[in-house]
Amino acid sequence: MTPDPVEDLLRHHAPQVLGALVRRYGHFDTAEDAVQEALLAAARQWPGQGIPDNPRGWLIRVASRRLTDALRSETARRVREEAQARLLPRDTYTAPAPDAPRAPAGDDTLTLLYLCCHPDLGPASQVALTLRAVGGLTTAEIARAYLVPEATVAQRISRAKRQLRGAEFRRPDRWRERLPALLQVLYLIFNEGYTATSGTELRRADLAVEAIRLARAVHALLPADSEVTGLLALMLLTDARRAARTDTAGELVRLDEQDRTLWDREAIAEGIALVERALPHGPVGAYQLQAAIAALHDEAGCAEDTDWPQILALYDLLVRAAPAGEPMAALGRAVAVAMVHGPAAGLAETDRLTGVLGGHHRLAAVRAHLLELAGDRGAARAAYQEAAAGTLSQPEQRYLRLRAARLTPGGTGLID
Repeated sequence: MTPDPVEDLLRHHAPQVLGALVRRYGHFDTAEDAVQEALLAAARQWPGQGIPDNPRGWLIRVASRRLTDALRSETARRVREEAQARLLPRDTYTAPAPDAPRAPAGDDTLTLLYLCCHPDLGPASQVALTLRAVGGLTTAEIARAYLVPEATVAQRISRAKRQLRGAEFRRPDRWRERLPALLQVLYLIFNEGYTATSGTELRRADLAVEAIRLARAVHALLPADSEVTGLLALMLLTDARRAARTDTAGELVRLDEQDRTLWDREAIAEGIALVERALPHGPVGAYQLQAAIAALHDEAGCAEDTDWPQILALYDLLVRAAPAGEPMAALGRAVAVAMVHGPAAGLAETDRLTGVLGGHHRLAAVRAHLLELAGDRGAARAAYQEAAAGTLSQPEQRYLRLRAARLTPGGTGLID
């Protein structure tokens, strides 16, 4: 897909424009609406009239006008109501001049992310508001990405903005306490983009790309933070394999069967460099450990060269790290145990996870793979079928049913 220069510009400038307005006027909810109107105006005008010399200044001027109009209207309405109720003379509201405020000095993206990840908001609202306010995605785009009605996303965003009404636009005093929530939101966005939980597509590229872009922005502002560095490295090292995740027919390809010549070596090199930079600077957290595991996979020239003992050692650390490493890290560790000590040992590890992940399709899929390695074709086929029934992702369903079909006596692997 060819990048749209206008769309890229708008998403790049959206958080800075919103930050400029909230810094000057307050009113996060009204300011965010005004920015969205300015972005829509730009999307309509710029393709035909050309991109202005100062795109951010243009957006700030237009958004400021929309905001002051809204504030005038709201103030006039309130004054009329008060005058009628109290029979007092009406005051006059004087709006700030709509000229473009100076661009803030560098930390608006991070400040906005902290605001969108406010602890009073639930995870779904944090994700939706982050994608809208910082990512510049429209409500319709977010709804399509998460396969929920547009009205649902609109309600989440409206509720979140109401909850943030009156919140001061500044980095919180105890900002490091909110950083884990911020990173978790970016992690959730990336995971949904890299492997969609439902629908017809394996990957939602816009979400994965946006998560990486936002992670880069946070890393640029906090380059010395080892977990921020680890999260960016994890995203790059994982996303580097995207071209090999499906075959020419669009079907899912397991990691050990992928054509590694299709992996993005530039992204891998950048990710490995970030891991090497982050690991010596403690404390070692879940994102750094996951990035180190991804690096070991990406460094292997073929599946047989994978350093499974080292991966298992990292998983041992990861399952004790909180919160991003649980509970799926334990499932990844079961695979590593199987590769080091044999499939029977790995299956014993999965047995211990039934209380936490029982009924989850990924547990059934891992068990199916290990049962297949152990030579129990009948049990593996049943587990693949169980996993296929448990996922809402159509590409995953097809892959799992194909694996089951190949284990059917006399089966050719062809499925309906």
